[in-house]
Amino acid sequence: MTTSFISTLKPFIQQIWEKSEFQEPTAIQQQAIPAALEGKDLLIESPTGTGKTLAYLLPILEKVEANKQHPQAIILVPSKELAMQILEQIQKWTEGTDITGASFIGGANIKRQIEKLKKKPEIIVGTPGRLAELIQMKKIKMHEMKTVVLDEGDQLLTSENMKSVKNIVKSTLSERQVMLVSATLKEEANAVAKEFMQDPVTVKVERDEKSKAQVEHFYVVCEKREKVNVLANVLRQPGIKALAFVRDIGNLAVVTEKLTYKQLNVGVLHGDSSKKERETALKDFRREEYPILLATDVAARGLDINEVTHVVHFDVPLDAAAYTHRSGRTGRQGATGTVISLVAPTEERDLKRIARDLNLTLNKREVYGGRLVEPKEGSAKPAGKEKRPNSSNNTRPKNAGPGPSKRNSQTKSRSK
Repeated sequence: MTTSFISTLKPFIQQIWEKSEFQEPTAIQQQAIPAALEGKDLLIESPTGTGKTLAYLLPILEKVEANKQHPQAIILVPSKELAMQILEQIQKWTEGTDITGASFIGGANIKRQIEKLKKKPEIIVGTPGRLAELIQMKKIKMHEMKTVVLDEGDQLLTSENMKSVKNIVKSTLSERQVMLVSATLKEEANAVAKEFMQDPVTVKVERDEKSKAQVEHFYVVCEKREKVNVLANVLRQPGIKALAFVRDIGNLAVVTEKLTYKQLNVGVLHGDSSKKERETALKDFRREEYPILLATDVAARGLDINEVTHVVHFDVPLDAAAYTHRSGRTGRQGATGTVISLVAPTEERDLKRIARDLNLTLNKREVYGGRLVEPKEGSAKPAGKEKRPNSSNNTRPKNAGPGPSKRNSQTKSRSK
């Protein structure tokens, strides 16, 4: 069964909606899609995993005209990973139609990207620097662009990307529609975005209490040198599928080496990874080739990975927004999940400050036999101490620990 406004969309959209076994639209979709279909400029704020991609993609697909021989919608994103994932969604939702999409990211061969443009895609997605470059080269025609989307807008409207973003938006005609989308929209980003917009409508959805209750937030206090041992202990539990965040590439390499030495299979994702390395890392993690994907914060934005049971803050996030985006990789769409922060004694106060800012309940734990336990239960065995694996017990687990994730019908993609 399709719901009210879904049943008014083009037949191919309804068919894919039903094929995806979606029931009712999410809260953000219910509010944003009708307004977007009316052509209004939108400021969309909703927690990670609540279906923001479809909130803007379905209206784009409803309005786009196939075979017009020019791009009609452009989606700006801050990272290569997010560009790839949104393109996957475009391809999924245009299957069997004449509508096409293409991605354009920095670091890729620009000549090949120019060749892709010769195929006249209706929907373009990419990073600001490369898109601005192609527009300046007059390879992307902006005069008939109907819709501009700034996905993860608070990351796009930073000093690093600001100039490119402004140039891209200003290259369109004034009657285009602009939508700014993010899990956390800061007032500074809103103020800049409003320069591009005409009477924007703010659509904001909070994560409901039921969804909040599905994710438990724990922290373990240990010396910095013991963090790898604590993480290794957690990963040896069956059922783990963990995403762990390390602040910089140098430390990520060190953590990877130490976990590998402990005979744990590890995936790695960071800003300097090539496109092929990124694709391989994400593909293998989804297929559960290893229990953990180590990533820098670039991967916190928009990763489409179902059933992540745990998010581990190996390094304390810089602020509440970073904590939110990282932690949003688990417990998507009301599924259960576990968030673990590993903090040195000097970092505990910083983590508690973030928890206060987010009105978040943190529970202190120790790791005992791979399980998270109340501190008094694990007092006989320090959190960081790990028994070295022997040759008969050196296989990595398939997926992990307390709180395995449960899907509902809308956890099949980032788009829902």
